[in-house]
Formats: sequence, structure tokens, C-alpha cells
Amino acid sequence: MSAPSALTLSRPDDFHLHVRDGASLAAVVPFSAARFARALIMPNLRPPVRTTQEALAYRSRILAALPAGTDFSPLMSLYLTDQTAPEEVERARASGCILGFKLYPAGATTHSDAGVTDIRAVYAVLERLQETGLALQVHGEVTDPSVDVFDREARFIDTVLAPLAERFKRLRIVFEHITTRAAVEFVLGARSGIAATLTPQHLLMNRNALFVGGIRPHHYCLPVLKSERDREALCAAVRAGSPRLFLGTDSAPHARAAKEAACGCAGIFSAHAALELYAEAFEAIGALERLEAFAAHHGADFYGLPRNSGRVRLERTEWAVPAAYPYGEETLVPLRAGEQITWRLTAMESA
Repeated sequence: MSAPSALTLSRPDDFHLHVRDGASLAAVVPFSAARFARALIMPNLRPPVRTTQEALAYRSRILAALPAGTDFSPLMSLYLTDQTAPEEVERARASGCILGFKLYPAGATTHSDAGVTDIRAVYAVLERLQETGLALQVHGEVTDPSVDVFDREARFIDTVLAPLAERFKRLRIVFEHITTRAAVEFVLGARSGIAATLTPQHLLMNRNALFVGGIRPHHYCLPVLKSERDREALCAAVRAGSPRLFLGTDSAPHARAAKEAACGCAGIFSAHAALELYAEAFEAIGALERLEAFAAHHGADFYGLPRNSGRVRLERTEWAVPAAYPYGEETLVPLRAGEQITWRLTAMESA
């Protein structure tokens, strides 16, 4: 069978997105709005988005930064801390646009220093979450420095996530940006109410990409890229089409100077070509027919949202990614900077 020259899909959603704030926000959010109908915005600003009131104010700033006439809906998550009050769950639920709370183990990733230091400190909040049906979005890595960085996801499953899922049997959990065979096995074998997002970089690259021709800081993210065996497990899982797995780019912009530094920031910016990169990944594993459900159906169904009725069109036409994009007063280096991408977004239609 010949390869298709174009793809028409239901408008997709991005269930894991960083857009920062201020001038940085204005620089990056149009890329996502051009491809996705909705996106779940991560709350790890500085200071973090900890309350419903803060989330609604942040959402207003995102909407204000959109190009005129854009049809894009930001969905929000609150940053879970040791001090989060259980009553905040009801306020979040009543907002109509907050889907859950984000668990960052303190010190696990960018701006996670205010995160949870001991999971037992938030048991009352988790109890309230499972009562209301809001989700817990999880950055799944332990922060113990004695644990190898490539083993931190698997250790988190054993010591935190599996016991948590057992203790709170009705808690809806999204294991964000999974990277390992162990994570795939956990999610696919878990009780109902547990799902996961996958990024384009973890489907397309393994940890060798960090070192091609020297240190590649723009390929550094957390969780870090893993082995080829792990990447193959992720690809096999999406090829099988499980409804527990859905799109979450974890697109995470940082200024070029912050990435190319002695202690560079973790995060890969992919929003400029997110859907196109997923199309490449799915085509490479012979699963283009699975892309629409992964990108537009599974996540909406998990979160109890209506599926989008608009359409997007991708065409098979190579294009060169710019070396950098403007980012406030600085520049931002995107994934595949100066290289080619096989697919290109050519049309988006709202309902």
C-alpha cells in the first residue's frame, strides 16, 4: 500500500503543555492554538499556580495572548503542594475549566521546588479528588540522588504510584510523559481510571540523541530520554491503540541562553510542529491509522470532555524548521531546528 499524501483528522487536544507567562507566553501559545482545540496548561510558573483564583487569572492571560479569531480553549491544572487545602478541590471543580491537580515531587523538574515533599502530606486532598472525579496529573520520578537518573521513573512506580493507586482506588490518575517499558506495563496493567500521556520526543528519540556530535542541550528534558528498548515499548503501546494512552506534548520552552548554559534547563520545545512530529512517529511504526484516536479521542474520553468536531489537515511535504524563533527579548530553539519535518499542517477548521 502506498503511503498517504495527506491526513485529515479530528481536531486534537494537547493534554500536557507549558506556555510560561508574559512575553514568553505570547511568543509560544499561538503555535499550540494553530494545531489543537484545547490544551491542559501546566501550573509550574514561578510562583506556581496553586489556587483556583490564580488559575482563572492565568487562563485569562492565555486567552488575551491568542491571535484574534483563534478558537482555542485552555484547560487548567493546579500545582499540588504540602499545604494545599482539601477545600480547594471543590473550588477547582466549580470553575468548569480545571481538570485536576499536578503532583510534582519537590525537585523533580523545572520549577518543582514548591512541590510535594511527602505524598502522605496530601492524602486529604487526594481523598477529595477521588470523591469529585477530578484527576491527579503526575510527574513520575523519585528525587533521591542515590537513584540513577534513568531508573527514577521505574522506582517511582514501585514506591509511590502503585501504592497510591491501591490506596485511592477511585482516584483518576494520569501518568504524565511516560518514558519506560516499566511505565507502559504499569499503565496497561493497572486498574481502571489510570492513563498516560506520551510526548513526541520520547516516541522519536532515545538517549543517544543527547550526544550526537557532542552534548545536545535542546534534546534534554525530564524525564530524560531513555534506552532504545524503552522507546520501542512506547511505540508498541501506541501502535496497539490502547485508549489509556493519549497525546501530551510536554512542550516546554526555555530561552536559548538558559538551555545552552553550564547548568542548562530541562525542556524540549515542540509546539511549533507537535502534530507533525507525532505523524512522523506514527508513520515510522506503521500506525498512522491510530493517530486520530490517540490525538483527538482518548484524552477527551478520559477527562469526560466532548470530542472536538472540527478537522485538521496534514500534507506530506517537507519543510525546514527555523534555527530559532523569537521568545520575548530572547530566542527559542525548537526541536528539529535547522532540520526537515516530513508532514506539514495545512488547514484547520472549527466546527
